[in-house]
Amino acid sequence: MNERKFEITDARGGAAVGIRVVTKAAATELVGKNDDGTLKVRLQASPASDPAANAELIEFIAAQLGVEKEKIEVVAGANSRDKILSIEGLSTQEVEERLLPLV
Repeated sequence: MNERKFEITDARGGAAVGIRVVTKAAATELVGKNDDGTLKVRLQASPASDPAANAELIEFIAAQLGVEKEKIEVVAGANSRDKILSIEGLSTQEVEERLLPLV
């Protein structure tokens, strides 16, 4: 990944978060925060470009945040392991409060 710094940021009507996915995991889980600010998520699906991997990621993050999966969208990187999710209806602070204690 490049030297770009990713952070959970406020977006219009919600928040945006950078995610790096690792596929073919034994379990779907949030495992950490990378040096560049992205969150690292292990997925059982493979490969990261598969629509099933994006669906698994959205369902997992929605469950962790306590929001409907329709409130989350992959807005960049749908065919990559580096993705940006848009989360409608939650502030940056709410996303951090709900996700960061899990890592």
